[in-house]
Amino acid sequence: MKSPQLADLEVFVTIARMRSFRKAAIERGVSASALSQSMRNLESRLGLRLLNRTTRSVAPTVAGEELLSRLDPILGEISQAIDHLNVHRQTPAGIVRINAPQPAAEYRLLPLVKAFLDAHPHVDVDIVVSGAMVDIVRERFDAGVRFGEELDQDMVAIPLGSLQRYVLVASPLYLKQYGVPRHPKDLLGHSCICIRFPSGTTHSWQFKKAGRQVTIVPKGRLTVSDSHCAIQGAIFGAGLAWVLEDVARDALTQGALREVLADWSPRLPGWYLYYSGRRHVPAVLRTFLDFIKRPDA
Repeated sequence: MKSPQLADLEVFVTIARMRSFRKAAIERGVSASALSQSMRNLESRLGLRLLNRTTRSVAPTVAGEELLSRLDPILGEISQAIDHLNVHRQTPAGIVRINAPQPAAEYRLLPLVKAFLDAHPHVDVDIVVSGAMVDIVRERFDAGVRFGEELDQDMVAIPLGSLQRYVLVASPLYLKQYGVPRHPKDLLGHSCICIRFPSGTTHSWQFKKAGRQVTIVPKGRLTVSDSHCAIQGAIFGAGLAWVLEDVARDALTQGALREVLADWSPRLPGWYLYYSGRRHVPAVLRTFLDFIKRPDA
C-alpha cells in the first residue's frame, strides 16, 4: 500500500465532515471534480472505500468513520501548531471564517470589516451568509453570529452592536386599502408576508406590550426566504412584513413603508459574535475579537 498524501487526507476529512462534495469544494476553494479525483487517489492508495456516494448524499463507510475519528484531532493539532507560529510574526496572518445570518452580516459585520482589513493587511475575512442554525465547530468556522438567546452554554459570546427590534411594516397604499391593524390579533384578517427558514419552518411573529405577549402565525399568499424580499413585497403592496428594524430603516425613512403596532414591537438581546470556549482560539480570531471589542468599533 502506498502512503497517502496529507492533502488527500485533508480533503477526505472535509468531505466526510460536511457530507457534501459541493460544500467541501467551496470551503477549500477548488472544484468538486478536483475533490473527487483526490478521493479516488486516496481510496486507490488505501485499497478501501471511505465514502458512500449517491446522487443525493455522501456518508463515510465504517472504515471512513474510523479514519475520520482519528484524523480530525490530528489535523486540528497540526492547524494549531501552524497557528502558534503567529507569535513569531510582527503582524498576524491567516483567515477568519465567520458564519452569520444576512442581516447581521450586512448591518453589523460588514461595517467593521473594511477598517479591520486596513489595520491588518495579512488577515483575510471569509463571511458565509446563512440563515441556518450552523454548528460552527463541526463546519470549521472560527466564529458565528446569533441572537444572544440562541447561544449554547459552551460558547463565548461578545455583543455585536446595540439591541435589536422587529417592526411590522406595510405600504401606505396597502394600509389605505385594507386598514391599519390596532392589535396583533387584527393580523388574522390581513395578508401577511411569510418568511421561511432554511429548515422549512416559517417565522412566527411575537408581539409584547406591558407584560402581555401575543404570538401570531402569519398567513398570506406570499412566502419568501429573505427579509429583503419581504420588504420589497411589502413596498409593492403584497401585505404586512415583520422584519428587523435595520432591514426596514431605509424604506421607512423614504416613506415607502409605514410602521404599525409600534408599541407592540419588542426589544431583542441583539446580535452576538460567538466562538467555542472549548477550542484553541486562533491568533487571527483573537486579533478580530480584540478589534470589535474596541470602544470605537
